[in-house]
Amino acid sequence: MARELWKGNEAIAEAAVRAGLQAYFGYPITPQTELLEYLSWRMPELKRAFVQAESELGAINMVYGAACTGARVMTSSSSPGISLMLEGISYIAGTEVPMVLVDVMRGGPGLGNIAPAQADYNQIVHGGGHGDYHPIVLAPSSVQESIDLTSLAFDLAEKYRSIAVVLTDGSLGQMMEPAEMPEMMPVKQVYPEWAVTGEPGRDRRFLTSINLNPVEQEKTNIRLSLRWQQVQANEVRFKEYYLDDAKFVVLGFGSSGRIALSAVRAARAEGIPVGLLRPITVNPFPTAVIEELGKHVDGMLVVEMNAGQMLEDVRLSTRNRVPIEFYGRMGGVMPLPDEVLSAIHGLVDGPRTTEGHPRDRWLARLAKNN
Repeated sequence: MARELWKGNEAIAEAAVRAGLQAYFGYPITPQTELLEYLSWRMPELKRAFVQAESELGAINMVYGAACTGARVMTSSSSPGISLMLEGISYIAGTEVPMVLVDVMRGGPGLGNIAPAQADYNQIVHGGGHGDYHPIVLAPSSVQESIDLTSLAFDLAEKYRSIAVVLTDGSLGQMMEPAEMPEMMPVKQVYPEWAVTGEPGRDRRFLTSINLNPVEQEKTNIRLSLRWQQVQANEVRFKEYYLDDAKFVVLGFGSSGRIALSAVRAARAEGIPVGLLRPITVNPFPTAVIEELGKHVDGMLVVEMNAGQMLEDVRLSTRNRVPIEFYGRMGGVMPLPDEVLSAIHGLVDGPRTTEGHPRDRWLARLAKNN
């Protein structure tokens, strides 16, 4: 198909429709509202279910009910809205039903602002709601990748009976880029054996996250953990740039990775042997790849639009055996390529150490400049 100009939020919505989305439940919150608005006419046009709920709590519990039928279901929100959904998200994980969640991150904490940020990383990647579970988390860096990963999210959610999250931000949600849409998939006609469909002649199904017997609850948790091991073994995705001869590595996900790539290219033009690793799955995290890189490079720089949340996963992956520095902007301020290039210079030319915390060094510099 021909490439067309798409806004990020609307592109995700149309990609979900073409992936066979059967029911969407949501509540408006900037900067993701265009996604909901697009589906408000697109889903009824196709005779599919769209409900604007009375709140994020209502929306996620409607998703929960629909997910139990085995249908392809989705919701979307932004940072504080996601916080309100977390209880229902944990129920969905505990019931082992698939759903897709889109988080278009904004500045915070608190109500914050509507500018782009990446401060939901810990909330999404490291649990979110209560209990032991792991969502699959995909982080696009372009409109095209937002389309592709949305389609993938539905497949992975169903394959592993899991929650799959498209973790994006306000800049990607609002920007417009040429992109190509996939073909329209037919809506599902055959439902999995575990689903509650109400179909005559089927044995009764009972789906719940409540298990008052601790021994039986532990069996559920073991099953979830073993399933997550399969995800870790089979679904790690990342993108490499200029790593063949790199002595230094920059790491960033989503928009930060895209901005960092511009800085890496500028550094390469100056003769600096630097490359970029951009995780596409931030959960499961490309731990083994980063650990191996750490054995062969002289230093790493982590770039994020937060105070260093993915940074901790990078440090764990390298086991703190390689010097790591951090550059971040917070509260909806986006880093510029020149700022990241300056941080690359600092990594290459400055003292490199594994002592102390890279966040402390970064924060001291940021506070001094503000």
